[in-house]
Amino acid sequence: VFLVGKTNKSALSYKPGEEMIYTFKAELGNQKADGLFLRWVRKGDDGVKMSGKVPADQTAVVKTKLDKPGFVSVDVFLVDQKGKVVQQEYKDWSRKTRKRSVAYFAGTAVEPETLTDCGEPADFDAFWAKQKKRLAAVPFKDKVTLKKIKTVNKADIYAVSIPCAGPRPVTGYLNVPVNAKPKSLPAQISFHGYGNHIHRAPGWGSPGRLTLDINAHGQELGKDDAYYKKFFESIRSNGKSYAFDPKQNADPETAFFNGMALRVMRALEYLKSRPEWNGKDLTAVGGSQGGLQTMWAAALDPDVTVAKPGITWCCDLAGTQKKQRLSGGWRIQYVPALDYYDPVFMAKRIKNARVEITRAGLGDYTCPPSGLAISYKNIASPDKSIRWVQGSNHGFVPKNSEVIVWSTGKNAVKK
Repeated sequence: VFLVGKTNKSALSYKPGEEMIYTFKAELGNQKADGLFLRWVRKGDDGVKMSGKVPADQTAVVKTKLDKPGFVSVDVFLVDQKGKVVQQEYKDWSRKTRKRSVAYFAGTAVEPETLTDCGEPADFDAFWAKQKKRLAAVPFKDKVTLKKIKTVNKADIYAVSIPCAGPRPVTGYLNVPVNAKPKSLPAQISFHGYGNHIHRAPGWGSPGRLTLDINAHGQELGKDDAYYKKFFESIRSNGKSYAFDPKQNADPETAFFNGMALRVMRALEYLKSRPEWNGKDLTAVGGSQGGLQTMWAAALDPDVTVAKPGITWCCDLAGTQKKQRLSGGWRIQYVPALDYYDPVFMAKRIKNARVEITRAGLGDYTCPPSGLAISYKNIASPDKSIRWVQGSNHGFVPKNSEVIVWSTGKNAVKK
């Protein structure tokens, strides 16, 4: 059972005032339509909200428009007679059985390529120069802790802890191919999405490259559950989950993101210091919070050659307050100090890396498409691409939906 959505034009091609026509159908398979409905809600950067409902065996048609550059969102859900959203089981990436709503998260835009950011701090570069000095004052060579965990797929896996400025060290897992020769391997750093996840050793190895997978928190590795329960409680602030406390975020040097960013830079320094690195190929990858860190990596370290952020978190945090752009409920409260960490401003410092934004959901308001559009526009590198997916929110990607690729440069990814 799934929903199918279409628009009368390519989703990102509308002009101001032009009619947008969405159509939605339910593919019910053997499921009877009796007592089921398609319920839709229209929101947008114009502040207008509309909703409606049709029987599930009919086509839902939504007609709307937007009079200025920006985005429109139309979410559609399969619901029962009581309005409860129908759930169905699916297998996640780890093959675990989970449930999710039968839904479709559509979007359209008027001239999204013309959207602009809200203005960066005048001392943006001076602030980051200061942070790099803080980092340089904490030596790490000859002080790294390495513990071999196992060998798998012709690669040795090590638990690693690297001294760092800020409250905690860099911790994660290093993958070194067996018998790797000096200066022989490309390197990759990877980052995690948001959450209080216990960082476990990977069950696989990468025999052809040097990789470092770090967590966002600097948690100790290989501890018992009691340690992690206490640790994750310790990184909360004023009763809020990490990074969400506006009081902590009021100063860019006390913001939770400060330690995260310092660990990103230090992890890259360490990876580049490894004798196996070939000195030229350095890739950063991650989704959501990991996409945020990937943008930091490419902006703050010019040696990063490829950056692959997906559904990048925290783009254009000021946009909701300053330009009334639509955003979802799960979003950090904006305070000016967060501008130092915003990917739309980091993007202007990415000059050397090829940037491939692997997914931007047109219905993703955890990471609103307006912010992704501005982030892409601001990337200074000539080689960049972004892959827009119709019907996709933060975690859901529909099948056979419109995909739009913007790209520039000879090495950009094509559709």
